Amino acid sequence: MTGAIDLTPEEARRVVLRSQGFVGAEARKGGVRAMLRRLGAVQLDTISVLARSHELVAYARLGAVGRSDVERAYWHNPAQSFEYWCHAACILPIEHWPLYSFRRRAFRERRYRWHEVPDGVEKLLDQVRESGPLTTSDVGGAKNGGPWWDWSESKIGLEWLLDIGELVCTRRVGWRRVYDLAERVVPAELLAEDLSDEECVVRLAGIAGRSLGVANRTDLIDFLRLKGRHAAILDEVLLSGAAGLVPVTVSGWPGRKGLANAWADPVALESEPRGRHRTTLVSPFDSLIWHRGRTERVFGFTYTLELYVPKHKRVHGYFTMPVLSGGRLIGRVDPAREGSTLVARQLSLEPGLSAAKWADALREALWSAAEWVGCDAVRVERADPPELLPILNAPRPT
Repeated sequence: MTGAIDLTPEEARRVVLRSQGFVGAEARKGGVRAMLRRLGAVQLDTISVLARSHELVAYARLGAVGRSDVERAYWHNPAQSFEYWCHAACILPIEHWPLYSFRRRAFRERRYRWHEVPDGVEKLLDQVRESGPLTTSDVGGAKNGGPWWDWSESKIGLEWLLDIGELVCTRRVGWRRVYDLAERVVPAELLAEDLSDEECVVRLAGIAGRSLGVANRTDLIDFLRLKGRHAAILDEVLLSGAAGLVPVTVSGWPGRKGLANAWADPVALESEPRGRHRTTLVSPFDSLIWHRGRTERVFGFTYTLELYVPKHKRVHGYFTMPVLSGGRLIGRVDPAREGSTLVARQLSLEPGLSAAKWADALREALWSAAEWVGCDAVRVERADPPELLPILNAPRPT
């Protein structure tokens, strides 16, 4: 491919940060709802250390927005968003409902998810139709009493009906999905929009490209979790330019010499990203870093989430959150809460960075997060390098 725009790694990184909402005041306009539409997808996760990941994503970009305000912006009546499979289980703008019809059709054809689909799902559908929205507890619970994956038949049935689009989740109660009929919740004009697989992938590729700012094929595949014929459609879309993305060559990114190795949102390339960088803790499931290979490519930051690593083998901690400052990932912290104290079990500055230069940024990230979750103290238990400890544990100036 010829005619690609040349970008330095620094230029690409700044475009990424602006597209993801981490540079400048413009990113704060419109609050959480506008943020969701800029990002295209916000990943959900059950783990809550300081807060749940979908809350942390909003906090990282918007600052100390009220947590109840975040919830209302995501899940509201009428529906502003819905939950479905994108990069993973994600909150998606309700207007994107038609774009996932390709995935709903694929589930119907497969008739299998993690479990065999039980008989009797029509009865569940009738129950929702007759009784109104329900949770798994309304139909006997989510589990059979064994491990977490040992779902009850009712849970499997409800999730299958969600997968194929008969049911939809547009809100949660106590972190439980509320399942309702798509025809009752999704606006009629969106339900009526019938897109081919090709049309779905074209539009979603544009959304993913604009969200990421600069992305290679792997990044786009990872964002949308495409495979098989849908990945082949993406390749055609990128070559034809149908998604509205332009080829770029980022020096240092993998690719064949003289050929484009990434695609970019042309609007993001029109002007130089300006404004103050955010200083913040970043959720492990944030789209800025959810693709670990991309995180290393864009930021030179090697990151592994050690949730499932045995405790004695962990290097950085259970729920290590990268620290973003000055457009760089400068370190990582393993946070916890003890009453009204935010505790950093372990904090590490990236090798080669000066503790004297970056201590204030680390301190700002910790204290800002503490105040947002209602803590009035910060305690750092271990730090690398150790000279950070007295600075980070000093009382905050009033």
